[in-house]
Amino acid sequence: MDYEKMLDRAYDKMPSVVFEKKRFEVPFTQVSIEGNKTIFKNFKEIIDYIGRDPAHFLKFVGREMGAAWRKDGSRLVFVGKFGAPAINQRIVKYVKLYVTCPVCEKPDTKLTKVERILVMKCMACGAVSSVPQ
Repeated sequence: MDYEKMLDRAYDKMPSVVFEKKRFEVPFTQVSIEGNKTIFKNFKEIIDYIGRDPAHFLKFVGREMGAAWRKDGSRLVFVGKFGAPAINQRIVKYVKLYVTCPVCEKPDTKLTKVERILVMKCMACGAVSSVPQ
């Protein structure tokens, strides 16, 4: 088989996700401050968009914010006053570490544990990368 035919065959077997050019933009946070509490109103919307386990996301954001939190239905309540840019900064960091593939930079990934190591498998390019716990 010559190179061109093998290349065409390889392209035919690749998932269609690889060829998509859509942008992955996480919605901006909707935050309100009530007394000494910050209400993260669209928490559920963002979790659904990035496709991650809420417990994993909350563990990361709570640690990064250095604040206690509690879920209140589809909202998240932080103890302390935090603006939307501060929360967005943590979300961007989470997406970079745990959602986008470090090889092809597509968000089509899944987190799994292999033995005791958390790994991210890309559904677009097939790369497997370890991620911080």
